[in-house]
Amino acid sequence: MTAFFRCGVAVCLALFSVPLASCGTSGEFTPDALQAEVREPAARAFYEARDWQAAWDRAAQKTLLQALRQAPAHGLRQDMFLEEPLPKDRAEREAALTGAAIDYASALARGYADPAKVGKIYTLPRPKPDIAAALARAVEQGQLEAWLESLAPATEEYRALSRAYLHYLAIAAENRVLPPPIAPGKALKPGGRDARLPAIVAALEANGYLPRADDQRPPPPTYSGAVVDAVKRMQGDYGLKVDGVIGIDTVNALNTGPGDRARQLAVALERLRWLDRDPPPTRIDVNTGAAFLDYWRDGRHSDRRNVVVGEPGWETPQLASPIFQLVANPMWRVPDSIYEDELEAKGPGYFAEQHMEWRNGRLVQLPGPKNALGKVKLDMHNKHAIYLHDTPAKALFGQPERHRSHGCVRVEDAIGFALMLAVHDGVQAKFQEALVSADETFVKLKTQIPVRLLYHTAFFDGGRVQLRPDIYGWDDDVARALGLGRVKARPVHKHQPGDVGP
Repeated sequence: MTAFFRCGVAVCLALFSVPLASCGTSGEFTPDALQAEVREPAARAFYEARDWQAAWDRAAQKTLLQALRQAPAHGLRQDMFLEEPLPKDRAEREAALTGAAIDYASALARGYADPAKVGKIYTLPRPKPDIAAALARAVEQGQLEAWLESLAPATEEYRALSRAYLHYLAIAAENRVLPPPIAPGKALKPGGRDARLPAIVAALEANGYLPRADDQRPPPPTYSGAVVDAVKRMQGDYGLKVDGVIGIDTVNALNTGPGDRARQLAVALERLRWLDRDPPPTRIDVNTGAAFLDYWRDGRHSDRRNVVVGEPGWETPQLASPIFQLVANPMWRVPDSIYEDELEAKGPGYFAEQHMEWRNGRLVQLPGPKNALGKVKLDMHNKHAIYLHDTPAKALFGQPERHRSHGCVRVEDAIGFALMLAVHDGVQAKFQEALVSADETFVKLKTQIPVRLLYHTAFFDGGRVQLRPDIYGWDDDVARALGLGRVKARPVHKHQPGDVGP
């Protein structure tokens, strides 16, 4: 469990009941004194619009402090923005309140951290509200509370993740001492016996999947009944096969405590705040953390399907990039990095078998049944050479763990998906004609389709909150920016040799 959740849960929960600081002040308040205290550009803009007059009377201060105490509902903490007791000096207090209001509003409206500084690559558009001007209007009109409440994403997913965060935060507060981790071992099937069963029951209780026993009753002698049902519920939350069998992946999920889950949900809430509130109504969202895509058409959810995305070391970046053309029977231009890492030692026989040849100093794979791009490539505009495509390795789409590519996104039934897009774009006939040909053929779309590549390890599937392992380790980066520290060591991903496709 992270250091934050060892010692910070009580602090977070206590934020709901901290008494208002005394409103007593000292010192003479003057515009000059205030100007000396205010240094941040946004705060200076706020006061310049007010001719450096004070903004925080008793009522406004009370409203702001009450709003800040709702920070845990967003996976945040009040002390990230304002510490109490407040300064007694009037100018210092005024500056502290304004700074807190601007910082908190900005965190709700566009995220606490800058994603471009947190991750390696992040090109997704981010909200750009004028916080200082909006705060000035809210204070002047007495609408501070309503304005602050309007800033976070107003989506069902955000509300569901918020509820789940508070749920696990409360469980973590009740479970100050977690049970020892469950040791790996032979897979335990329903009806079996295992010396680890007491630890399994304790982990299920600690994570809220089983009610905590009030007495010292011994665990059941066999793995059955309510314990199996609880394990299945947890497996469903983690995207695992819901069979009740406790293998290594289920053990890893059981060893994730409520504090770790709360931390993961706080990170997920932050990532949602980074996103535009009004995304394109027709778009493709790829969740690279969970390896599936959603197709939205005219604001309605139209399709969901599994994808295969980059494995650790070849991570699929977080970016926004449109599909501008469909490529039937694509030729694969092998990137130099893949050639140098995995193909340089291969001989002529391998290249002939894979229908690869050298053209203009570049290794290419010709169209055909063995082509790593399959029958169709959905070409995208970006400098990172990332795109969506078909694959001959169809079996991977049925696997629960689908981080197996070199960074590009392989789409389940990519031909059917591309055909759907072609129909919607009015280029169906051209695309079908291109597919029949054995040659690489480019079919430009009349209207480009925006694609967002998102790394969300916690998400709402419309019915329940789902959690996935942080296979890239990117949750750690965001958590550190939020002051939540590092999580315990993640399971090591094992590279699967033999698949050299993009």
